[in-house]
Amino acid sequence: MLIGELARATGSTARALRHYEQAGLIGSSRAANGYREYDEAAAVRVHNIRGLLAAGFTLEDVRLFLPCLDGDVLAGPPSAAAVRLARERLAVLERRIAAQTAARDRLVTALAAAAEAGTTEQGPAGAAEREAAGAAERETAGAAGGAYG
Repeated sequence: MLIGELARATGSTARALRHYEQAGLIGSSRAANGYREYDEAAAVRVHNIRGLLAAGFTLEDVRLFLPCLDGDVLAGPPSAAAVRLARERLAVLERRIAAQTAARDRLVTALAAAAEAGTTEQGPAGAAEREAAGAAERETAGAAGGAYG
């Protein structure tokens, strides 16, 4: 199968497949015209690679799983190294989630303080309305001969 066909079959891109190949995670042969050709098993391997990446592993991490990428990665018992790596990745994700939660909480607090202070998107509450009313009064006064007219 050609690179575009493999990309469509796996929901990947040709660029990603070339990257996986350069990283040594998948292989191809070359047709007489120089095009990359992949066997049907490459689709299973790419699905497994994408699944591991989606789970938070890096391409370098995926190398640890090379012996089982051609089958069901989750079918067999995990190696001690795979479990250790998964725990490390989980810790990284938990730190990122905690940092994002803290940022969200700060934003919620800032928005609550702004609402309590009467601040709107246009500045202090009512400022836009007061400005519009003042402009209307000036316009009316100008039409009636001015404030001193």
